Amino acid sequence: MCSLTHNDLKRIFEKLDKNGDGLVSLDELNWLLDKTGGSSTSLQELEEHVVGKKSLNLDEFLFFYDSILKINDNGDNKGEVEEVESDLAKAFEVFDLNGDGFISSQELECVLKRLGLLEQQSGNKDCRAMILSYDTNLDGQLDFEEFKNMMMLSTS
Repeated sequence: MCSLTHNDLKRIFEKLDKNGDGLVSLDELNWLLDKTGGSSTSLQELEEHVVGKKSLNLDEFLFFYDSILKINDNGDNKGEVEEVESDLAKAFEVFDLNGDGFISSQELECVLKRLGLLEQQSGNKDCRAMILSYDTNLDGQLDFEEFKNMMMLSTS
């Protein structure tokens, strides 16, 4: 199960809260779990999990989500972590055009323009700003760890 951001969870909560009372019923929560394949629990089991409550406010919903993550994440996500690391290494290679193990603002600009993610008239200034935002050792370029942190933070 991939984790969702606070904003993602808030949007989900608001969609489930059809009457706008700030509460999500256990029926609605059970429907969500059933549709997302998150759980095959009965309504009674769900009630036991949320200590007899009939509905959850946003804070309780967030707590419930965290508890489900902990139950589902029993430390057996090593393969998933390795897969993410491998995918990030491949993405890093796409940006590291000269293969020196670093991504410069020029390399970032070139790749983003090729991908159509940066307008042709946008200068290197935007790319330098992006690099500086994640350049923890202040060498003016991104190494793999800095790139990985950037990608992980931007997907959270």
